Amino acid sequence: MTLTREGHAIECVVDGQAAWERLGMNFAAIDLVITDHHMPKMNGLELVTRLRTLPYRGKIVVFSSELNPVVANAYHALKVDLLLPKPIFPSELRHFLADLFAEPVKKS
Repeated sequence: MTLTREGHAIECVVDGQAAWERLGMNFAAIDLVITDHHMPKMNGLELVTRLRTLPYRGKIVVFSSELNPVVANAYHALKVDLLLPKPIFPSELRHFLADLFAEPVKKS
């Protein structure tokens, strides 16, 4: 609800495998993937690793209630755009996404 109120088109799936299957159908049409780390069938790290095998150019945000340093480093190595702790308030999520999609300031 938080993101649809901001005008975003949202698709939700039940697990990592379903996300992979959905993304494989038309990954170029999706500009942001928000995933949890802990999911059935395929966790967030596996999903992001697979996304990086595609020419996916969108942003990737990972939520987790707990990440050990090894897993966090693996996400950083895969160049995820944000690692966010759970829980997160809707206003914080909107702020992070606004920053993530902000146009860079052009130097004159």
